[in-house]
Amino acid sequence: MNMLGPIPAETQDDAQPQGGRWRRRHIAWAALALALVGGVAWKYAGQPSAEAAASPIVTVGVSAPLMRQVVQWDDYVGRFAPSQTVDVRPRVSGQVTAIHFRDGDIVGKGQLLFTIDQRPFLAALAEARANVASARSTLTLAQSDYARVQRLNGDEAVSAAEIDALRARLQAAQAGLAAADARARQRALDVEFTQVRAPIAGRVSDRKVDIGNLVSGAEGTGASLLTTINALNPIYFSFDASEALFLKSQRDRAQNGKGGEIEIRLQDEADYRWKGRLDFTDNGLDPRSGTIRGRAVLSNPDLFLTPGMFGNMRLSNGGKVNALLVPDEAIQSDQARKTVMVVGKDDNVAVKAVELGPVVDGLRIIRSGLDARDRVIVTNLQAAMPGAKVATRPAAIKPAVESPEAQAPGAAAPVAAQATFAR
Repeated sequence: MNMLGPIPAETQDDAQPQGGRWRRRHIAWAALALALVGGVAWKYAGQPSAEAAASPIVTVGVSAPLMRQVVQWDDYVGRFAPSQTVDVRPRVSGQVTAIHFRDGDIVGKGQLLFTIDQRPFLAALAEARANVASARSTLTLAQSDYARVQRLNGDEAVSAAEIDALRARLQAAQAGLAAADARARQRALDVEFTQVRAPIAGRVSDRKVDIGNLVSGAEGTGASLLTTINALNPIYFSFDASEALFLKSQRDRAQNGKGGEIEIRLQDEADYRWKGRLDFTDNGLDPRSGTIRGRAVLSNPDLFLTPGMFGNMRLSNGGKVNALLVPDEAIQSDQARKTVMVVGKDDNVAVKAVELGPVVDGLRIIRSGLDARDRVIVTNLQAAMPGAKVATRPAAIKPAVESPEAQAPGAAAPVAAQATFAR
């Protein structure tokens, strides 16, 4: 119902044609637009865009893996220990009258360390020597008496019982002289023991007694402790090896027939400068820890190495092996997998899963997954995409000397493993 009233008849006739013309005009414009869009789409159908046509092919540096002989090592941590340790204790009792060293000195074998009051022992020695002289005089008299009866003949002959008595007296005199000589030697030893000398060469500890102290020379551990001496040249390096590394060492030694060379670096050193050899492996594994005790021996002429110091040791067991190496930067991580990108014959980028070894001079050893003829992408890796076509240029792989921290095995490398170039 029209609230404004009925529309005049002439107005209705005029409005209808105008509305129809307006609708027809808009329909015509829409058809024209659709025709234009369809023509443009038909013209460029199947043709690449200008941006796509203008994008260049990425250039990457490729190289075959570097093949070198390397020496594989197993890593251990241990402590230095003296090759000999001696507790210096007196062998006679008495008062200390002199000390002939300073605490911490380097002493030679036989060097005088302590002097104990000699006067009681010198007196005992003099008494023993006097007893020797008395026993010798008694022996001389017995020899003369026995010789005299041996010359008697005929009526001057003595009874057999007297001859036997003289012979027994002679033998007793001989035994008495031997006993007196033994007592004199013992008293001479006591005098010698009043001078306490170093039984080995090495570094002496501090003195445990001072001048004026009474010390006991009782047998065994009851004797007073005077000081201790550690022999430092050669010096030992003790370590514990896991059962897995022990088995690997045994198999490598059985296969190669050699091994046992060790190198050690100290906590503040960059290089493994201390050389030695493995000289002892215990006769059984500890069932509680599953480890076995080993020991290496090193030359220490300047006595720089000190017992108790920590060291990082590597043990050569595998000998020299041929290995493929690539820059450590060329290794990529795909969750738990380690991969490298290579360029195939069609210049397309492909991904290869690899098993890693340790790092040697900045290069990563590839244990498996890579071929010596592969073209490994070593530069511009961030621009290479798997499956994409790339342009290649030659690139060189060169070892780079790095810090021990960089040379140490990464998280993907085998536990306790290293390698160095064979020389």
